[in-house]
Parts: sequence; structure tokens; C-alpha cells
Amino acid sequence: MINKEEFRKKVIVSAGEIFSHYGFKKTTMDEIAKALKMGKSSIYYYFDSKEDIFEAVVLHETNVLRNELTTAIKSVESPIDKMRNYVFVRMKSFEKLSNYYNAIFDKNLDHFDFIETIREKYDREELAILRLILYHGARKKVFNVVNSEYTAMAIQTTLKGLEVPLFWKKKEVNIENRLNAILNVLFNGIVKK
Repeated sequence: MINKEEFRKKVIVSAGEIFSHYGFKKTTMDEIAKALKMGKSSIYYYFDSKEDIFEAVVLHETNVLRNELTTAIKSVESPIDKMRNYVFVRMKSFEKLSNYYNAIFDKNLDHFDFIETIREKYDREELAILRLILYHGARKKVFNVVNSEYTAMAIQTTLKGLEVPLFWKKKEVNIENRLNAILNVLFNGIVKK
């Protein structure tokens, strides 16, 4: 007897690769079943539809991202290193977790209710993490933050603005240089002191 959770995870991982390669619209249940070397009926026993599988894939990638960010932040002590790790891991993870990224930003997927729920939850969680890093840095007198809410929103907006040129155009861009430039402005500003 196959373990239900193991089978679901196997479907999610396999389907995630197919969705990532072909996109949600072009992926079929036949392709998912073929990749798993199973009949579609076996998959339908665990998932109601392709949309149901896509939602599970996106939620799986959400958890992967959350775990990677948590690990990156907890792995260092200084507020500057926490912010640096957060920015680098966030941007590099989006590149790897393309289904999650597409779910968050592809307007063609807006008709799925779960997408909007995930977007809102992601935005709230990200702001909370950024506020916490900023608060931690202000308490240690490393950051000069007047309003952590607005500062967190400004950082989030900056990171979102970088996503389009980095991931949608798929040009050879040195992501490290761009992220370091943003962090330099974030940490040092542009006004001469």
C-alpha cells in the first residue's frame, strides 16, 4: 500500500517540474500522469483537478521559500547580514520556485481564488519579516528607522520592482551586482554625509 502523503508529495514535485516547464495552461493531466508512470485515475484519487494540483504545488513552493528565508535570517546575527541574506535568498528563490512566482505575478491566473489568498498572505508575511529585521536593527542601533512599517513597505516595493527585469526578461543579468547595489543604497543612502 502506498503512503498517501508520500504519493501526494511525489505528484506535487513531478507536477511542479512540468508546470514550471510548460506553464499552467499548457500542462495537461496526461503529462503529469505520464511523468509519474501512472494512470490519471490514480492521480484523481488524490487530487480533484489540475487546478487542485497546481494549488498544492504553489503551497509546497511557498513552504520551501518560507523555510529558506527563515534559515537564512537565523543563520546570522547582525541586522545587516540578516537583511542581506533575506534579500539574496528571496530573489534567488523566486528564480527556482517558478510556479510560486508565476502564481503570485501572472495576471492570467487571477481567476483562481487561492492565488489572491496566497498573494495577500505572502505580502503580509514579507512585511512582517522585514519589520522584524528593521526592528532588530534599530534596537541594536545599527539601523536608523523612523517608521518600520513604511521602511518595510519601501524595501518590499524595491524588491518587487527588481523582479520584472530579473526574471521576466530572462536576460543574462548579474543578479549579485544588482542586489548589492540595492543593498548599498538601502544601507548607505544616496545623500553624501
